[in-house]
Amino acid sequence: MDYARLAAQIKVWGVQLGFQATGIADTDLSAAEPRLFEWLAKGWHGDMHYMARHGARRARPAELVPGTLRVISCRMDYAPAGRDEWHALADGARAYVARYARGRDYHKLLRARLRALCARIAAQAGDFGHRVLVDSAPVMEVALAAKAGLGWRGKHTLLLSREAGSWFFLGEIYCSLPLPPDAPASEHCGSCARCIEVCPTRAIRAPYQLDARRCISYLTIELKGAIPAALRPLIGNRVYGCDDCQLVCPWNSFAVPSREPDFAARNGLDAARLAELFAWSEAEFAERLAGSAIRRIGYERWLRNLAVGLGNAPASPAVLAALRARAQHPSALVREHVQWALERHAGSGAQRAPS
Repeated sequence: MDYARLAAQIKVWGVQLGFQATGIADTDLSAAEPRLFEWLAKGWHGDMHYMARHGARRARPAELVPGTLRVISCRMDYAPAGRDEWHALADGARAYVARYARGRDYHKLLRARLRALCARIAAQAGDFGHRVLVDSAPVMEVALAAKAGLGWRGKHTLLLSREAGSWFFLGEIYCSLPLPPDAPASEHCGSCARCIEVCPTRAIRAPYQLDARRCISYLTIELKGAIPAALRPLIGNRVYGCDDCQLVCPWNSFAVPSREPDFAARNGLDAARLAELFAWSEAEFAERLAGSAIRRIGYERWLRNLAVGLGNAPASPAVLAALRARAQHPSALVREHVQWALERHAGSGAQRAPS
């Protein structure tokens, strides 16, 4: 088998299947492993206990999937056509949903495309050991993608590409084929620190050091309990994830809008009002967000996040009416955040606004 030729063909197939870049990495993540354990030792993973539970397997692909010799890393862009996201963030009555979550759940799409790529490889090389992974196992996807030449780790800890910024998804194929690995990409952040400076909650403690416990994406998606009261005012109207560190990054000016229909915004999530979303019943939430990554947090946490957004919103009859309508919600978690929001408006005199 001419593995160099096969590797080149894999990259062609990747483009044909809708990936914007494909690279091949070896399995040596020994340089990244100490940083992983240091991060866990600080407790910066918060309640994401699976991070610690998986231990070293995250940094040792051949232990996670025995027989793995190479990792094929694939990039699929999701940037929407030009929109003024800062305007949306400045409009406190609007709900800000992270760009990646406005369309259909990317997991199924990437997994299907990666499996199709595996089928093409098998047709050429015969049966081979492999496993397709899209956020479905303990994988250091940024470290692997960097080794595969797809980009470099930015100071916000996300992968950056000179051609696409950071508006993309990553998926991996752990495989048993001895394909020639690609050369890592060089770093190009230089002295820029915009991502660190813009973070609303100061979650990026230093270059390449992210305290997930303060990250709005963690607080609105991964955290199952109450959002710490001290951080709620800093969240603003971000109800699912946060894009600030990406929006401010100069490299994202080179991102090309995605043509993938599944990534287009659904249910008006790119322009919805907080009060409008807060009025959804549980049945509406399940129906409207079927096939969306948002649905996985569940209705209770969805209302929790929206209550925080409403507490930070400019006072209006619609905002106050929405909060009062949920003041006696059956969920203690929802009630706590609604009460916080009402008290926040009361403290600013908002509840005395005419109705």
